[in-house]
Amino acid sequence: MIYMDNAATTLHKPDAVKDAVAAAFDTMGNAGRGASDPALDASRIIYGTREKLARFFHAESPSRIVFTANSTESLNIAIKGLFRPGDHVITTVLEHNSVLRPLYECQALGTELSILGCDEKGNISYADMENAVKANTKAVVCTHASNLTGNMIDLKRVGKITEKHGLLFIVDASQTAGVWPIDVQETGIDVLCFTGHKGLLGPQGTGGMYVKTDVHIRPLLSGGSGIDTYNPRHPSQMPAALEAGTLNGHGIAGLGAAISCLEETGLDVIRSKELSLMRRFYEGISCIPGIKVYGDFSTQNRAAIVSFNIGNYDSSEVSDELNVEYGIVTRPGAHCAPLMHRALGTVGQGAVRFSFSHYNTEEEVDAAIRAVEELAQE
Repeated sequence: MIYMDNAATTLHKPDAVKDAVAAAFDTMGNAGRGASDPALDASRIIYGTREKLARFFHAESPSRIVFTANSTESLNIAIKGLFRPGDHVITTVLEHNSVLRPLYECQALGTELSILGCDEKGNISYADMENAVKANTKAVVCTHASNLTGNMIDLKRVGKITEKHGLLFIVDASQTAGVWPIDVQETGIDVLCFTGHKGLLGPQGTGGMYVKTDVHIRPLLSGGSGIDTYNPRHPSQMPAALEAGTLNGHGIAGLGAAISCLEETGLDVIRSKELSLMRRFYEGISCIPGIKVYGDFSTQNRAAIVSFNIGNYDSSEVSDELNVEYGIVTRPGAHCAPLMHRALGTVGQGAVRFSFSHYNTEEEVDAAIRAVEELAQE
């Protein structure tokens, strides 16, 4: 099998991640619930991972890192916990439904929403973003990279706009965390939402968010916290304020090990390998008759994603052929990115997405190119 669906989840994890999860099953109790050795062991592992993530994203303090199940949960907490009727929010057509659907729910309750369009290559206009700012604008919510085209948004540029106008800056880093360095302080990010199972190479069911010190989010959930038991209201101190209930300690142990592996290997090494494989594949298929590739490949500042179609063939049929006949795993369809597909004119056809990991090889890429060429000739 040649696995090239890493934008959905990374299949290959470092051995240290598997070992950390397995060890946690034998040693980990419930963090913050008692002073037994298993409970304290869990607390140490979870806090250690919190420290690693704070360092990884340049947070002010480990207390500003909140654990969730995935970036979808993080985005729901941020969006539903910050916006009220009468607020105005700016977002883009690049967004995943994890951003769009919570925003639509807020819109139905009275939040005003502006969605920035894109050009034919899927790029937004930063001038349009600033021109969209109004007196009641509260925030910009955007992805760091499109999960369909791989196009990236310049976080520093958006951060300057939000800082200039006193807006909150909320970022979905699902496709970039673990591959591209993200400094929340340098870029002016107020809330960074990330998932553990993609570029961070952690287990599924892990994720989190960074929340800037002066940003206060209304909790989405309330309940057990291990502290302040007799208070009828959920604790307000971070990170407990946004972490109701027992955390996925076993998964967090794996995520902590994954962060250590990423730091040991180096993001520059990982990113260079992924982009090299992506470029090799793009150049190999873009000249094939009948192939239409989506996105902007004029820059290296992008995620390692190539989405395309072969003539008028349904993307699901192409992806199925790749899987059944060639053993190549890809992702067809709409990719939970409805506005981007509408902008590209691919609503009916969808697109076939190849997304690369540094675990992939040049030999696998070359095999994929040959497979696409053979399908295009049929």
